[in-house]
Amino acid sequence: MLKKRGLPIPLKSIIIAILILVQFCLIVFPLIYLWKSALWFYELCGVIAAVFSIYIISREGNPSYKMAWVVLILLFPILGICVFLLFGGGRVFPHLKRKMANCEKEYFSKLKTDDSEKEKLFSSDLFHARQADYLSRETGLPIYSGTKTEYLESGESFFDHLLFELKSAEKYIFIEFFILADGFMWDSIKEILVQKAKSGVEVRIIFDDFGSIGRQGKNFVKELKNSGIKVSVFNPLRPSVDIFMNNRNHRKIVIIDGITTFTGGINIGDEYINRLPRFGHWQDCGIMLKGRATDSFVAMFCSMWEFTTGEKTKIENYFASVSFEDDGHILPYCDDPLNGKNPAEGIYMQIINTAQKYVYIMSPYLILDSNMKSALKLAAKSGIDVRIITPSHPDKWYVHPVTQQSYGELLSSGVKIYEYTPGFIHSKVFLSDDKIATIGSVNMDYRSFYFHFECGVWESGSCCNSAIKNQFNELFEKSKEITEKEWKNRPLFQKIKQMVLHIFSPFM
Repeated sequence: MLKKRGLPIPLKSIIIAILILVQFCLIVFPLIYLWKSALWFYELCGVIAAVFSIYIISREGNPSYKMAWVVLILLFPILGICVFLLFGGGRVFPHLKRKMANCEKEYFSKLKTDDSEKEKLFSSDLFHARQADYLSRETGLPIYSGTKTEYLESGESFFDHLLFELKSAEKYIFIEFFILADGFMWDSIKEILVQKAKSGVEVRIIFDDFGSIGRQGKNFVKELKNSGIKVSVFNPLRPSVDIFMNNRNHRKIVIIDGITTFTGGINIGDEYINRLPRFGHWQDCGIMLKGRATDSFVAMFCSMWEFTTGEKTKIENYFASVSFEDDGHILPYCDDPLNGKNPAEGIYMQIINTAQKYVYIMSPYLILDSNMKSALKLAAKSGIDVRIITPSHPDKWYVHPVTQQSYGELLSSGVKIYEYTPGFIHSKVFLSDDKIATIGSVNMDYRSFYFHFECGVWESGSCCNSAIKNQFNELFEKSKEITEKEWKNRPLFQKIKQMVLHIFSPFM
């Protein structure tokens, strides 16, 4: 096996990559040959490239994303057009759109909507209630009270709480992750899951094939199924040039008995609990919910289960609808590339635009479109204390320069940028005015906003906000603040690399 940054690349993935490359070459090389050898074909490609560029510009969508495609097509007509037809434009197969829409309609419609909760929030906090109203309209998921929250400030804390809650499961356990990797973390979880399955607890697992490739043993799925655990592999990799291969399931969800939910940025892998050293200290976080808001995560999971397996679930049997002591208002949400909506990006924008005093942000990536940049800059220019924590140690060499390229405009507008010097920060958290927060799987990049299946929790007035703010203050102390002068005086090679990679940032 080959290795990349300490993780194995299995033979299967190498073979798949080679076969996809061969298929792509068989499409592109004959066209390139014609382009070079036939003048009429060369001129035709120029016309087609111009037509494609006009088509892309005239479409609805993000201007930065459209411009990246136009540049690629005009510079490399054959390559650019082929790549756009195969992977571009955010297109997906119509039958997949219908399938996901039907799944979500079936399960989301079973959720109980309490209009009194919405009215209560509007009467007490009209300003922030509009965020909840927007998110509920876009996702079809309701707002809840009667839910206890606990902020889990690290992967280690997440892991400890997860093990404790899994051991208490009596009816079922639902698990959905982007990465499910062999190692100490998974072995500890698997031991409990196998015991629970033997005792009659229903266990279902969904994991993303691309996210987990190279991180599992040969008989990973077979062993789970033999233990009585149901497993679904999301969008299995195959040696085919396929539009949908670009869309991955980036969600992180654990549901126990319809009472308890875990979500956040943490996957199942030893680096997330700092037992596998990668990029220095790995800082991540999550949130644990207990109570009525878990119903929405049950609906999310069941819709994804039917989407991937075709199996229907009598969801009423999985609702506990148990209320805990009121802890603010909670609105779980999901996002996917199949419905043409972008609620995850939308709620980030809403939080920035409605902030009165401050917005604090943690994100491993800062690959921003013009709209998000404008919102951050306008907030800072309006006197809002906008602070963003990004990693000092990158996980991807080609992504971090694009993150750093965004610093310039933000710094000049008064946004404060901090790099987490102990290592890599993978948390995805927004906190505003001690009142509003969102925690989930959504990065501040194009992949999360437009290509991936994501999830998160929006909350208002929760007691965990004080814990989130305390951690922000601790991380500010541990991080290095980037000054505008320092950014301007960075090495010339670094400037060139950042500018070149920034052109293609929408593809990252």
